Amino acid sequence: GKKANYGGRYRITDSDSLDAAMEAAGRIRLTIEAKLSPGPPMLDLRRHGVNGRWHEISDNVASGNFLGAKRRGVVGGIDYGFTGEVKKIDVSRIKERLDRDSIVVVSNMGYSSSGEVLNCNTYEVATACALAIEADKLICVVDGQIYDEHGRVNRFMSIEEADMLIRTRAKQSETAANYVKVVGEEDISYAHNFPIKEEKEQVWVGRDFVSDYTASFRNGVGFNNGNGLSGEQGFAIGGAERLSRSNGYLSELAAAAYVCHGGVQRVHIIDGTVGGSLLLELFTRDGAGTLIARDMYEGTRTAREEDFSGIRKILRPLEESGVLVQRTDKELLEALKSFIVVERDGSIIACAALFPFFEDKSGEVAAIAVSEECRGQGQGDKLLDYVEKKALSLGLEKIFLLTTRTADWFVRRGFKECSVESIPVKRRKRINLSRGSKYYIKRLQPAEIGHMAANNFALK
Repeated sequence: GKKANYGGRYRITDSDSLDAAMEAAGRIRLTIEAKLSPGPPMLDLRRHGVNGRWHEISDNVASGNFLGAKRRGVVGGIDYGFTGEVKKIDVSRIKERLDRDSIVVVSNMGYSSSGEVLNCNTYEVATACALAIEADKLICVVDGQIYDEHGRVNRFMSIEEADMLIRTRAKQSETAANYVKVVGEEDISYAHNFPIKEEKEQVWVGRDFVSDYTASFRNGVGFNNGNGLSGEQGFAIGGAERLSRSNGYLSELAAAAYVCHGGVQRVHIIDGTVGGSLLLELFTRDGAGTLIARDMYEGTRTAREEDFSGIRKILRPLEESGVLVQRTDKELLEALKSFIVVERDGSIIACAALFPFFEDKSGEVAAIAVSEECRGQGQGDKLLDYVEKKALSLGLEKIFLLTTRTADWFVRRGFKECSVESIPVKRRKRINLSRGSKYYIKRLQPAEIGHMAANNFALK
């Protein structure tokens, strides 16, 4: 019943608080082990003729003193008492148990070299473990979701998008500000989706992320900032910021981006108040929370020949309903080099085409389509943003389109209705007048394109 005291992000742990923390950690550990250790029903054992001892089935859970820590000490005039900073993760013992197919349970109670038990910050323990054991994934369970500006759950963020958002809002969060300080103001650069040359073939790179910084957890030392002082780069999350949730989950996002810098490929931030959210996140394509990825879980690129069937699958329903112009397989194959696709976990979920008319410094946008199960998630906006960047990099000054049913969507995104005379002569000669299409055009503004990633998220 005692109220917790904080000094910034860290809890101040006196002797009474330490006793309470130890009791809570022990109770939680035992509960987790109990939930993970049930044996098969006796009825099944008898049915299959298993009459021997079967207590070994509970050996799949392992816990112990895997966490080494040191006292935080007195910082800024505040004595943190028995609060610890993560110093060492017993990687060899953890991996030994993982190799035996055990589930390893690591609590936030650390052990000092002098035999003390110290109360460490759970988030700092998690980031240290992820970096130390070189985890593929880190899962963060919170009590809410990350939404975009339209109130939709944001299912995916590249590390670039996460970094841009954290920097934009660094003044709102101590953890976010710490992230910027650690990663550096000038160390981040982006490819901005411009074309690069690779093996004589033009390749478009979506959201390329370049960073000179690598997250560091030095086992036996702790989080290190290069001058021998540990503890300043640990991503402890707590205090008034976490209790009030005034900044949503910006702190968790900063911790996620940080460990991605250290080599963790994916971080999942999921809502623990949703039943089955962990299973949904891990075993369904689109998940139930927000995925921050270092690898290309989702990316935008130029279409390849092997994408033909995926593009055809997305376009066919819209062609059959008359929304899009019907293309034969031969026509689609011939136009494939002009298509851009969004690939998610190996599947094509959206596509668009850009046909440049260099003599008019303009380009036609066509065949923007999103797979049915991914509509309403902002994929169309991301795709159009990419198309506009590509058009600019080609030296085009405007883009145009022909549409019969989707004019409102394009008008809301800056397109204006125009006459057929605004369309390049070469394209005019191929217009199917029987469709009665309307013509829309948009002049490109380089300064306005590319800000979506930084402003397109609301953390709730």
